[in-house]
Amino acid sequence: MPEAPAAAELVEAFANTVDVEDGSDEIATPAALTSWLHARGLLAPAEPAVPPATHAAYLALRAGLRERLGAHVGDTPDAALVEASDAVLAAQPVVVTTGGGLVPAPGLPADRRPLAELAIAWSGLTATGEAARLKRCAEHTCGWVFRDVTKNRSRRWCSMRICGNRNKSRAYAARARAASTP
Repeated sequence: MPEAPAAAELVEAFANTVDVEDGSDEIATPAALTSWLHARGLLAPAEPAVPPATHAAYLALRAGLRERLGAHVGDTPDAALVEASDAVLAAQPVVVTTGGGLVPAPGLPADRRPLAELAIAWSGLTATGEAARLKRCAEHTCGWVFRDVTKNRSRRWCSMRICGNRNKSRAYAARARAASTP
């Protein structure tokens, strides 16, 4: 299995900070988001906590990214959530390095640097086509984000054993009910 680009791992981890199945959210509060950013080295431990307004931008970005990733398995994205995340992405100042890479703009407040890093990661994945390999599980009770490493990019579920089986079992039961109805 090819190794995931660091940008894909970052976006996947960020998108999976919400767990639809158990109803948990790793970044539900500014303090929880600050801890998550610290744990991933995106925010230095000495940096101040993320303020509520910036926290709202992170949540908007995550919601829009999850909508986009759901589109990769056939879901219709909520346009308002995608637009809100696009606004967050567009608001992140980045600069081009002499080597042609992107980095957060100098002087960007510490709490916004990780947002710029996420914007850089997403734009890189989109530019290379790797964003199409990130998908939100087609099983709506799950919603886990995963990286599709199949050659033809046809994977729809995070796990065929669990989510794929649930989906196929429901489809089989529906066909059986329809066949038994006079």
